Amino acid sequence: MWPTKFEYERVESVDQALDMMSDEAKVIAGGHSLIPTMKLRLSAPEKLIDIGRITELKGISANGSLTIGATTTHAEIADSSDVQSMCPALASAAGQIGDQQVRNFGTLGGNIAHADPASDPPSVLVASGATINIKGKDGERSVGAEEFFIDLFMTDLAEDEIITSVTIPDLSGHKSAYAKFAHPASRYAIVGVSVVLEMDGDTCSSASVAVGGATVKAVKCTGAEAALAGTSLDDSALSAAADAIKADIDEYLAGDIAYPDAYRQNMAGVYLKRAVKAAIS
Repeated sequence: MWPTKFEYERVESVDQALDMMSDEAKVIAGGHSLIPTMKLRLSAPEKLIDIGRITELKGISANGSLTIGATTTHAEIADSSDVQSMCPALASAAGQIGDQQVRNFGTLGGNIAHADPASDPPSVLVASGATINIKGKDGERSVGAEEFFIDLFMTDLAEDEIITSVTIPDLSGHKSAYAKFAHPASRYAIVGVSVVLEMDGDTCSSASVAVGGATVKAVKCTGAEAALAGTSLDDSALSAAADAIKADIDEYLAGDIAYPDAYRQNMAGVYLKRAVKAAIS
């Protein structure tokens, strides 16, 4: 199906884009989230504002924390030595998104603004304690990733705002990983689990866990975190955490006829174990 007619404007700065923002306009960068919905006519903007060539939105910097520009592609994130060092889980997740074409054109900012529950970065950002940096006509603001993702395709981003970058704490002193059960056709996550572990020798002193794919949004899993903290991450601790994660995501499940709620709920426990084992190995 073809999209409805629309105007197209390419802008050179964030301020120029903001001046054009309206209820009838949509921002586009890589286009791998927006264009499919337009073809299905689930979205019908009257104008597309192309921010893909705005220099200030591109790039990765590491200076005490990791800052990734909104139009940085998934391929650039996966290949970045800074991301691999400071947040390995995000490098891993970015490298598992879609196929090569999607990774080369799709952007981090577009991905999280679209907030598809089956996408990979949101759960990593929630587990990592990331901050989403936003600019609107009224100024700039930042919001934690856990608060940014509200519901199915719903975020804290207003219609007249643009994501400018994402900031992630330096997690190079932690163990982190992302484990994904991918749909065989689309490569979207049926279940995706991200973990960040702080270790004191062989003991996990604290844990951060988030689940996506199985849920309507990326969900922070406090029960699983408590089950892992203070343990040596042995089989009994992992089993307790796998049981706890089922309760953590129970009210957020987003099953379908192929992969129903109960199946995804159980697979979240399986992939939690895999994520922990990948992180500590």
